[in-house]
Amino acid sequence: MEFKHIPVMLNEVIDGLKIKKDGIYVDGTIGGAGHSKEIIKRLSENGLLIGIDRDEDALKAANENLKEYKNYKLIHGNHDDIKNILHNINIEKVEGILLDLGVSSYQLDEKDRGFSYSQDAILDMRMDKSQKLTAMDVVNKYSEKDLADIIYRYGEEKHSRTIAKNIAIARKNKKITTTKELVEIIEKSIPYSKDGHPAKRTFQAIRIEVNDEINPLYNTILNSIDCLKNGGRICVITFHSLEDRAVKKAFQEAEGKCTCPSDLPYCVCGNKTLGKIVNKKPIVATKEEQENNPRSKSAKLRIFERREKK
Repeated sequence: MEFKHIPVMLNEVIDGLKIKKDGIYVDGTIGGAGHSKEIIKRLSENGLLIGIDRDEDALKAANENLKEYKNYKLIHGNHDDIKNILHNINIEKVEGILLDLGVSSYQLDEKDRGFSYSQDAILDMRMDKSQKLTAMDVVNKYSEKDLADIIYRYGEEKHSRTIAKNIAIARKNKKITTTKELVEIIEKSIPYSKDGHPAKRTFQAIRIEVNDEINPLYNTILNSIDCLKNGGRICVITFHSLEDRAVKKAFQEAEGKCTCPSDLPYCVCGNKTLGKIVNKKPIVATKEEQENNPRSKSAKLRIFERREKK
């Protein structure tokens, strides 16, 4: 299947990065290289694009999409490990970083990946097919309480306890192995859903758990900021409230804030700032983009600029 992915808020990201033609830029979630192709177009032969993705199918698609260019490196890895990835290729600092979080359209549409509740497939949901934990493990091995907590926290599903209870009952008789089996359990657990398919929130929650998308994010953002040169920028696109909250918190921590009493003539608290939050409120997609690309409706873009005090 062709790796199709419409880049969300493309113009806003390009503007936000303030690309320097000889700079080094990292796309930590390169996917099919939709954003990256526009970045590399703006680089000279002295510039460099580094594309990271945990999905090897994405890297193959990115390589195909960027084949007319020479100044790029593709790396199979996780953006959570960005410092080590850059260290291993002898790069300490870069001009810009992009993180477009969440699942890609390709991963949702590719039946065998098991991300979709609309197609019957083996319960998988791994972005990195080399990792061990799958959706089948989560559904069949997690305790009823842990399942309920995950579905509520990551899916914001108010029927989480009923869904978890019915999963626990069903798996006593037979291991749950397919998306269709899981969907049927969810549909029996929810009397009515007014915001789309009843399995939408549960599938999202299990996917986030399988790929550990939330827990490392706060530190990932701080590590990414630490990898920026003075004046460099990081753009982060989120699609979930917990993602956005982690990014916002990390940006606030990096920006820093003086905690000295207001009557002191100068700062003595020692709090340091790594830079500034460019947009206090997240940027959202235009109405036109939301109509043309439904995935952009929940997207939020936050930008941070590294500024070192001399």
